[in-house]
Amino acid sequence: MATPISAKDLHAGESHTSHDAGAHHGSVTSYAIGFILSVILTVAAFWMVMHGGFSRGTIVSAIVALAIIQVFVHLGFFLHLNFAPDQRWTLVSFGFAVMVVAIILIGSLWIMRNIADNMTDMTKMTPAQAINSPG
Repeated sequence: MATPISAKDLHAGESHTSHDAGAHHGSVTSYAIGFILSVILTVAAFWMVMHGGFSRGTIVSAIVALAIIQVFVHLGFFLHLNFAPDQRWTLVSFGFAVMVVAIILIGSLWIMRNIADNMTDMTKMTPAQAINSPG
């Protein structure tokens, strides 16, 4: 019977601080700054919606801008993604993931718009036309 391998055996000789050479795990200060910035951005978006003194377009634009800024805050302060040379492949992987999500999202919107444009509007048909329409 094989002896089970424990986590202690897998990490024998490794200290907890040396998972990856040069990996930055962040400090309490950087996490606190990231948290405070995230709260400020969230409260700003919430305030704009609840205040009600802005046009719909202004609110949507501001929320999109605040959301994009918050994504970068999370990437920088919590995921520690930066432009350091040792993180080149991490950035390439992240860029590829963003590209795939964008292709799927834009492609889906394009397909739905094309389907909506090519559908027959049944409300503008007479009952006889609706019965005799193909499909």
